[in-house]
Amino acid sequence: MVSSRTIFSIIAGFAFVASGAVAQETSTNQVAAETAWSIFEDNDPRECWAVSAPTETVNTKDGQVVAVRRGDILLMTFYRPGADVSGQVTFTGGYPFAEGSTVTVDISGNKFEMFTEGEWAWPASTGDDAKIISAMKRGADAVLTARSSKGTITKDTFSLLGFTAAVEGAEKRCQ
Repeated sequence: MVSSRTIFSIIAGFAFVASGAVAQETSTNQVAAETAWSIFEDNDPRECWAVSAPTETVNTKDGQVVAVRRGDILLMTFYRPGADVSGQVTFTGGYPFAEGSTVTVDISGNKFEMFTEGEWAWPASTGDDAKIISAMKRGADAVLTARSSKGTITKDTFSLLGFTAAVEGAEKRCQ
């Protein structure tokens, strides 16, 4: 379960790419928890999301494991009916990604790419969002591999236990 304080600090700077607008969001309104996933809901603007922190993180540079300072690391799925956002997968690695890099998402051998901007990553299309969500509902873990602007390779593993219930709960709350 992700703490409300963690969500508050991350959502404060979240930019909603699907709507094309940058929005400053804050929330401490956790409404449910499903194993490794938490559900949040806000009313102004209307939005709901499922979110989780990694169960394991490995950072490497030049093939060696290194200790690095990172901010909050979160994997989320958003629903925002007023902006026609329905199941947008979003990842923040807690650092600025290397410019022009992508994040690889591996779910039970099914691999997907997410584009990056600053500290955020998203799939390229709503169709890609749907494919990732479908794989997450069937998988046990999601492994996200990315490269920081300093050249560190990060590998974050998220448990998918409770993902289906959490994402369906977030979707139902924002119908």
